[in-house]
Amino acid sequence: MKYRTLGQDLRVSAIGIGCMPMIRGGNIVYGEAREDESIATIHEAIDLGVTFFDTAEMYGPFTNEELVGRAIKGKRDGLVIATKFAMAWNGNEMAGLDGSPANARRACEASLKRLGIETIDLFYQHRVDPNVPIEETVGGIAELVKEGKVRHIALSEAGPETLRRAAKVHPITALQTEYSIWERDVEDEILPTCRELGIGFVPYSPLGRGFLAGGISSLDDLAPDDWRRNDPRYSPENLPKNLAIVDAIGAVAKRHGVSNAQIALAWLLAQGEDVVPIPGVKRRKTMRDSAGSPEVSLSHGDLADLDAAAPTGMTAGLRYAERGMRMVKL
Repeated sequence: MKYRTLGQDLRVSAIGIGCMPMIRGGNIVYGEAREDESIATIHEAIDLGVTFFDTAEMYGPFTNEELVGRAIKGKRDGLVIATKFAMAWNGNEMAGLDGSPANARRACEASLKRLGIETIDLFYQHRVDPNVPIEETVGGIAELVKEGKVRHIALSEAGPETLRRAAKVHPITALQTEYSIWERDVEDEILPTCRELGIGFVPYSPLGRGFLAGGISSLDDLAPDDWRRNDPRYSPENLPKNLAIVDAIGAVAKRHGVSNAQIALAWLLAQGEDVVPIPGVKRRKTMRDSAGSPEVSLSHGDLADLDAAAPTGMTAGLRYAERGMRMVKL
């Protein structure tokens, strides 16, 4: 495994693991998951040199952190465990965004217990709360850093001005935002702002929620409860148009004799040494494939072909429905 450095000298494996799909059922379903296979996947990832694992209290909710905690028990040393907070909760029901320092503390302490660890390595605000100044939120998390409960502060789906304001309060180690061959809006302002401020970049959904890996040609390929049925890019109107992007990735993959997923991840890795994708996995087979992507070297011609397949703003459909789009780039 190769390694990269996010902001504040946080060294992680060049590919991280998005643990969100690993739980059975829950509030966000991406196909069928089995706990024994999910835990075996984390164990084998560690054996392969993966050190970076991403979860959140929202996944499940709460049960994803519990699964990760069981998987890393006795294997904690050398790992970078990232989790996130954003919501107020009424039991297991979301009760709106809450970026207050009090909610950050509540979430942090609960996540520590579920994960079975003493310190969260990378603690994200999952979505910016427009009703709480970012200075207050980051200031509250900074207190958790002083207490040793958090090592590094991070944000997710924050806009450029929010990043600048946050960085004046405390160094920000990473920004997590959707970024892939078919979702490139961050290239305009957000990624340059991260580099200006020394903030590492962690792309989530680097495979377009599985679409860019191939194998999905219609909604019939998804289970009735699959979350992606709500994704505008998977709609009957947009999905056929977006298959051209998969074809372009497939052509490059054929030249290299590797999978579509490895090409899509290699493209992201080629965007800068500060970029560390976290593909979501729930099986050892797909994890092994993703973990091999840092060994794929793309030529200038490969990169040009992939760039031409999905220029910024040309993918059919928004990346979220209307409610989700209101919560990004804040």
